[in-house]
Amino acid sequence: MLETLRKLCTLPGPSGAENAVREYIISEVKPYADEIVEDPMGNLLVTKKGAREPSKKLMFAAHMDEVGVIVTGITDDGYLKFDFVGGVDRRVTIGKKVYINDHPGVIGMKAFHLVEASERSQIPKLSSMYIDIGATSREEAEKLVSLGDTGVFDPAFVEFGNGMVKARAIDDRVGCAVMLKLIKKPLPVDATFAFTVQEEVGCRGANTAAFSVRPEIAIILEGTTAADMPSQKGTDKVCAPGKGPVIPFMDGGTVYNRALFEKLRDLAVANGIPWQTKTLISGGTDAQAIQRVAGGARVAAISAAVRYIHSPACVACVEDMENILRLARLLTETL
Repeated sequence: MLETLRKLCTLPGPSGAENAVREYIISEVKPYADEIVEDPMGNLLVTKKGAREPSKKLMFAAHMDEVGVIVTGITDDGYLKFDFVGGVDRRVTIGKKVYINDHPGVIGMKAFHLVEASERSQIPKLSSMYIDIGATSREEAEKLVSLGDTGVFDPAFVEFGNGMVKARAIDDRVGCAVMLKLIKKPLPVDATFAFTVQEEVGCRGANTAAFSVRPEIAIILEGTTAADMPSQKGTDKVCAPGKGPVIPFMDGGTVYNRALFEKLRDLAVANGIPWQTKTLISGGTDAQAIQRVAGGARVAAISAAVRYIHSPACVACVEDMENILRLARLLTETL
């Protein structure tokens, strides 16, 4: 799991530019898949036959895209103006390394020494930020990048502490990694695996994927917001890395199917898999799109608790990811 995640997290794939991730996944699943379809949106739909047909048409889903940046302008002196792709907190991006078309850059703004006293307690506006790619003129910058080019944060992948990893894009390369592992082993039932696009900008790919597959049961494999910091108390911690897969009953976009929630919970308990749920109704997944398509679908989610999600440095627990894989496999055996 660790090496698969490492590879996936170092591939660039901001919303709308998931090509590198998709190509890698295709290369990995070709020997194991019965059918591979890339739809017009860019979703990858991988079908794998199992020992039998499930009682309900089954789909697993995980999104390939990540948050990032997009170039919106180039100044006369070679700096890039930009916006964020997906929800990113401006506070955590200043001074961070990014890559635009494999060209390194740094998100910058005026030095602290030049900041007015009244500005020091404010979050910098996006208009005051820029990306420095080392160019000295517009002409020089235009040789490297164009308007509309997308970029990602530094891909450094670090193992640290007691089984923890730091990387960008753990949301949701962890789900993609779990699905790759599922596809590479025999399945007890037929399943379709939807590697979706553009989740971070509105669950757009999941809509078309669900229309194509028409699942009756959909299991979303995701990363979700952990807030187990010293500043947070009680239920405000939401969930925590290292305490097992997160099985939500509701989030900001979906009320998950109660029977599936209970089935996953009971499977975890019966098989000695630690599990937790979210203690705050927040966030959202591709489930909100999938459950509403055509005749609708019963949906559930199994997620990894991720600290500092949607930032250049997400943190998660490898054992949680292994347990997500265990729980997903157990679920297929019950269908």
